[in-house]
Amino acid sequence: MHSYIGFLLPIHMKINVIKKSFSFFMPVLLLIVLSGCEKKYQEPDHYAVDLFKDERKEGKAYIMNEEECFDGSELVIASSNVKLADSSKGRGKAFFLYKVKSGKILKTIRDSVENYPFMFLSDQKLKLRNDSIYLYLKKLEGFRFIAAERNLKYQWLKAAPVYPVKKDK
Repeated sequence: MHSYIGFLLPIHMKINVIKKSFSFFMPVLLLIVLSGCEKKYQEPDHYAVDLFKDERKEGKAYIMNEEECFDGSELVIASSNVKLADSSKGRGKAFFLYKVKSGKILKTIRDSVENYPFMFLSDQKLKLRNDSIYLYLKKLEGFRFIAAERNLKYQWLKAAPVYPVKKDK
C-alpha cells in the first residue's frame, strides 16, 4: 500500500475532495450572496419624479357652500320626507335612489310642477337628517335604463353636502 501525504495526492483523489467540499459550501455561499442583495426595483416611488406634487391634494374633496349649491342646481326642494329607496352597493358602480314624498320647491329652471312622490339618484350616500333638508338636484345624465324603469328625472348635485333648512326667527 502507498501512503500519500496531502499535497502529494494523485489528481483524481484531489478532485474528489474538491467536489465534496464544493457541493457543500456552494449553496451556503449562494444563500449568503442572494440574501445580501437589496431590491430597489420593488419600490417604484423611490425613482419616480412627481411633476404635479404641488397640485395634488389627495384625500381632500371639494365641498360646495349653500350659495354655490343653490346656484348650480336646476331644482331645489326643502323637504323632511326623504328616504333611501334602493341602492346598487356591491353590484358594480355604487349609486343610491332616494324617494321624496313631499316638499316645498324653492327653485326650478323649468316652469313645471313636480308630482310627489318622486325619486332621484345620487352617486354618494347622503347623510339624511330627521329635520328638513335642502335637496340640490340637476337633470339626470346617463343611467338611461334605470331612469326608464324607475321614472327618474333628477340626480343629486355632485360635491353638494346635505344642508339643514334654517328656520327664520
